[in-house]
Amino acid sequence: MPPHDERHLVHRIGWLRAAVLGANDGMVSTASLIVGVAAAGAGRSEILVAGLAGLVAGAMSMAAGEYVSVSSQADTEAADMAREQRELAGDPASERAELAAIYIDRGVEPDLARQVADQLMAKDALDAHLRDELGISEVVAAAPVQAAIVSAATFALGAAAPLAVAALAPATQVMPWVVAVSLAGLAVLGGLGAAAGGAGRWRGAVRVLIWGALAMAATAAVGRLFGVVTG
Repeated sequence: MPPHDERHLVHRIGWLRAAVLGANDGMVSTASLIVGVAAAGAGRSEILVAGLAGLVAGAMSMAAGEYVSVSSQADTEAADMAREQRELAGDPASERAELAAIYIDRGVEPDLARQVADQLMAKDALDAHLRDELGISEVVAAAPVQAAIVSAATFALGAAAPLAVAALAPATQVMPWVVAVSLAGLAVLGGLGAAAGGAGRWRGAVRVLIWGALAMAATAAVGRLFGVVTG
């Protein structure tokens, strides 16, 4: 009987984190920027310039931040891999005993654990130690370029929504339209991100809504306080 195909949520963790973070951050930061500039009394052209600049700068910042962060993780993984290779070459017997001890701690009988360690090391000693000793596998391995591209693209997509609303809304109602559409979009993103990760949709939607509303309220207050238009 052929093995059935299983797709677990952990397989999504590399790109899902970057995608959800990028889209949410793009929508929150750009909407908040637009709301702050609108609250200061700026015209539509100034609002759109500020929003577009925020989209470009934010996307580049997200890409750079994700690349640097995930590259650091990849560097750590590479250093651990090199160290493990040296240990396997220098003292394979101790490494075999170490691997067997890991399986014993997980509940495997000592004799069977040693047999499993022998067989796995005979096939691919480094892979066995990376997976079971260090927790490094193909599923969770760092991918800096992928994370950077996904973050930049999803940030731009998230930022495009409030920017489009600012361009199309009535000139005197840019701020309420941006707030309403952005909060609705954040609720959808939060729910989708939570569902894709196996969590409850409502919980994901509510927590994103709260922080998005707080961000827009804060920038609106700053815009009102330092606005170019006074009553």
